[in-house]
Amino acid sequence: MLRVLLVGCGGFLGSVGRYLVGGWVQAFMATSFPWGTLTVNSVGSLLLGLVLALSLERGWIGVEWRLFLAMGLCGGFTTMSAFGFETYSFLREGSYFLAAMNVAANFVAAVVGVWIGDLLGRVI
Repeated sequence: MLRVLLVGCGGFLGSVGRYLVGGWVQAFMATSFPWGTLTVNSVGSLLLGLVLALSLERGWIGVEWRLFLAMGLCGGFTTMSAFGFETYSFLREGSYFLAAMNVAANFVAAVVGVWIGDLLGRVI
């Protein structure tokens, strides 16, 4: 039961963070391209890679903290459902280039974010 609560509390904090960071970035960029979603997906992926490297490779983070941070916080912070909706909206509007750009940018940012996070976790 403790592990379920840890994931839930982390998810709450991640979701609030997603709302605040994504909204701020989107307002700052002032464009229709979903920069807020791309930002939270990139940062969340980087953080996930870092947490997993520090936990699984280094042993610095225990199971409970890993659940809180990786499944809870990062899971609540990243926004794949929003990504799907925004991509679909571009397709529905006939903005195929923006849809493809959104898919490519989020995919590359997520993979590169995890890679950089993992590298950071290994060199710390």
